[in-house]
Amino acid sequence: MSRKIILSADSTCDLGKELQEKHQVHYYPFHIVLEEKDYLDNVDIFPEQIYDAWRQRKQLPRTAAINAAEYMEYFRQWTDEGYDVIHLCLGSALSSSYQNCVLAAEELGHVYPVDSCNLSTGIGLLVLKASDLIQAGMEAEQIAAELKKLTGKVHSSFILDTLEFMRAGGRCSAVAAFGANLLGLKPCIEVDNRDGSMGVGKKYRGKLDRVLENYVKDRLDMYPDIDCGRLFITHSGIDEEYIERVKKTVQEKMTFREIFITRASCTISCHCGPNTLGILFMTK
Repeated sequence: MSRKIILSADSTCDLGKELQEKHQVHYYPFHIVLEEKDYLDNVDIFPEQIYDAWRQRKQLPRTAAINAAEYMEYFRQWTDEGYDVIHLCLGSALSSSYQNCVLAAEELGHVYPVDSCNLSTGIGLLVLKASDLIQAGMEAEQIAAELKKLTGKVHSSFILDTLEFMRAGGRCSAVAAFGANLLGLKPCIEVDNRDGSMGVGKKYRGKLDRVLENYVKDRLDMYPDIDCGRLFITHSGIDEEYIERVKKTVQEKMTFREIFITRASCTISCHCGPNTLGILFMTK
């Protein structure tokens, strides 16, 4: 008799409450340390509080990974009851959470960690795939193996409206930030789906609405074999008009069965800053 499966993920998967509940996904939150206080991401601190701390006091938080002991305590509530657990982690190039999850899994058994090699709803796309496979009756070990094969098919990128938060967090130099702002450049940040690391792609120039439209067209033209099942539009806090313009541009380019709009967690938002938006999808 096959064991029942619990589907779980780091809070950085950014699915939003509706999808989380629909697919019965359990989250473990990352730590957000702001002004020497430890908070849990999207539990007792939210992106607007982070932006306020920066605007008012020039304070930015640091993020802290989930440690092995925390994972063990979290998973044990299910493994002790005879469940298998599939857990999708933030990309291993960005955090030690995956390595810590593996340590907990080795100690407990019946826990299957998956390095998403991604972030935000790039992880979310894999979570929804896992949900599909659970519904199809596949066993946990097989699902984890299948998800690992799919990481290279997830494509995640974002447009940054400002480099201020990247510079303040030490992820780009003051000179680079100044030069980009002076020239009105808005870089596309691309996720490497081999490990989850981030790099700079095309740099766009102009007003944000036009930049977002051109970005969407470029990304959808880049791949000849896009899976038209699901696409995420994920942002860090942006006016609704930009979201609608992006959605309309997507729909004019191609038809997706489902388009989801979600807001990024604190972990993602504190590095990117407000007005960041990306489209995330898979190829076949």
